[in-house]
Amino acid sequence: MTQETKVLIGVGVATVAIITIGAFSFGGATNTQKDESGAEVVSTENQKLLVQKDSHKKVAKKEKVVIVEFGDFQCPACGVAYPIVDQILTEYGENVTFVFRQYPLPMHKNAEIAALAAEAAGNQGKFFEMYDALYVNQADWSESDKPMEYFEKYAKNLKLDVDAFKKSIEDKEFLSKIEKDKSDGNALSVSATPTFFINGEHIVGGLQYDEFKEKIE
Repeated sequence: MTQETKVLIGVGVATVAIITIGAFSFGGATNTQKDESGAEVVSTENQKLLVQKDSHKKVAKKEKVVIVEFGDFQCPACGVAYPIVDQILTEYGENVTFVFRQYPLPMHKNAEIAALAAEAAGNQGKFFEMYDALYVNQADWSESDKPMEYFEKYAKNLKLDVDAFKKSIEDKEFLSKIEKDKSDGNALSVSATPTFFINGEHIVGGLQYDEFKEKIE
């Protein structure tokens, strides 16, 4: 299978995932509004829900744009969006702050434990390193009946305290934080993954690189 074929298949899967997941709604009332250009943006009173003090961030030195993603590590569409976001941050990282919020969906059997693994790694200062490992290797663990075997391997590769990492996951130490992310997402009318907010503009589903670039510039 050629790389081009793999990409096309990935995009196809992502499209189906977005359509399917979009049919599920976990949010409450709509808390966004239209701006002068007609774009859907977060209402002023709900801006505080986008980023919390304990949210995981890649902070720009000269912040001009903030991208907040509500994502699910097992979601195929999020997996397709991941390298595009990475490319954007590589090119615009000095000006773009990226925030990742957890939104594991109930139809993904390993989404919650993956979120717990990322948070456990974050507790040892390596959230985004585990975030990378989970998305790069998504095809390996996402449907596995023993996802912890993969997560432990990633933890070892990241030189984490593996025993502490495992205990954190087993105890669901950061489940309340994950639930808070989901609660904020629901209040912001998130109903599918990935959902992005670019300087408050609500965008459901992944964007192509050129579309991200246009929004940023």
